[in-house]
Amino acid sequence: MIGLDGVAMIAFRNVSKRYAHGARAAVDDVSFDVQSGSLCMIVGTSGSGKTTLLRIVNRLIEPTGGELLINGRNVLHEDPIALRRRVGYVIQQVGLFPHMTVAENVRVTAEIAGWTRRRLEGRADELLTLVGLAPAEYRHRYPRQLSGGEQQRVGIARALAADPGILLMDEPFGALDAITRDRMQHELLRIQRSLRKTILFVTHDVEEALRLGDQIVVLSGGRLVQTGSPVELLAHPADDFVRQLVGADSAVRQLEHLPVSAALDPHATWAIAPGDGLRVLPDSTLLDAMLRLLDTGAPALAVQPPSSSAPVGYVTPASIIRLIAPGRGGPAARAGHG
Repeated sequence: MIGLDGVAMIAFRNVSKRYAHGARAAVDDVSFDVQSGSLCMIVGTSGSGKTTLLRIVNRLIEPTGGELLINGRNVLHEDPIALRRRVGYVIQQVGLFPHMTVAENVRVTAEIAGWTRRRLEGRADELLTLVGLAPAEYRHRYPRQLSGGEQQRVGIARALAADPGILLMDEPFGALDAITRDRMQHELLRIQRSLRKTILFVTHDVEEALRLGDQIVVLSGGRLVQTGSPVELLAHPADDFVRQLVGADSAVRQLEHLPVSAALDPHATWAIAPGDGLRVLPDSTLLDAMLRLLDTGAPALAVQPPSSSAPVGYVTPASIIRLIAPGRGGPAARAGHG
């Protein structure tokens, strides 16, 4: 069985949290799986139970019912301190120690986890490089000498220091300005492509969830409403709450997030010559395809995987419009029939 230091799969089984004087459960009978190496976004309105659910994973909050399985093992029966040492945690406030240098802040979680001095050598520099901070420039600085975005990068490096299999992130970019937030989202995706950690990420920003997530979990009133990929939630929202939350009726949002493979024209028969530039990858967005069609004036684009010598189909302006137009066979119209 894989330990927590490897890539972990997480399973919530009927997890609940009730407070003594609460009118309703903060988390109410929630069950879903998070696959190993995936980035799972947890969204919902204020008070929906997002942060409570996240903190149950490292047992900063103890559930009152259910099981939390990591690689098939119920960690609610284990020592919570030992568990926390093997689960990375990043919060909006960062919480760097002001009297420690950047390098010392990065190393502290690995030191607490019992890493030897030999293992620690070079660890801070390695992680600072990973999060895009030049070690020679930053290792001896103090938190007060950093911008908000730089502090958040150090916070991510610190959470990764002991090489945890799981990374918990609670609104980590919520206090950043729009430009820095965009940059940090790009950095997180770059880091995740390299490390493939299992990440649970709480956000109130649905656009952030759609942009970053392999999986999105939607909560409302402590209950699980829907879970699925961004494409699944946009194309088949479970109810009106999810439809409004993710903007499933927004043509712009669908263009930005739905893949071109969802809009293949079954009647297209064009033969597009190799090397003519009229090809797109299946995971390109509808917006990418529409802009290419407008720029070239071509009647269609071939949708072709990089490993294939033949297209899987063709996308046209009409097929894109049919997919996203409400009431004309698009996701909004299909949602009630899926």
